[in-house]
Amino acid sequence: MSSLHRSANAVWTGTLREGSGSLSSDSGKLNDLAYTFISRFEKGEATNPEELIAAAHAGCFSMALGSRLGKQGFTVHHIDTKATIELTQPEGTGWQITKIILTTTGKVEGIDAAAFAAAAEETKKTCIVSKALAAIPMEITATLG
Repeated sequence: MSSLHRSANAVWTGTLREGSGSLSSDSGKLNDLAYTFISRFEKGEATNPEELIAAAHAGCFSMALGSRLGKQGFTVHHIDTKATIELTQPEGTGWQITKIILTTTGKVEGIDAAAFAAAAEETKKTCIVSKALAAIPMEITATLG
């Protein structure tokens, strides 16, 4: 069995609303990336953990769908996926991720819209990040463009 390890580090200083944090990754691509309460739950210019989950999901999904279609013999020019994380705060509880919406568009030679949508639906079940987030309801829209 093979295994890989990917890691990131988060530092938070201060109280929830007034504090701030930074995120860094072992690769160095995230290096003291700022996040705050405002960037997470209101509108701010810093990032937030949910945005990073969305980026990871979109990247994994696009790569996995391209791989699936390539293995099926199609020529993949590009797969463009947007992942939207929906946060809600039910009465009396904390914030929760309640839905992930994947919107993917592809330019793929030799495939029709129905087959592309079917491949996207299957990829939603098998992409590594989709599997990690499987407890969260996911919707997908797949179109050729």
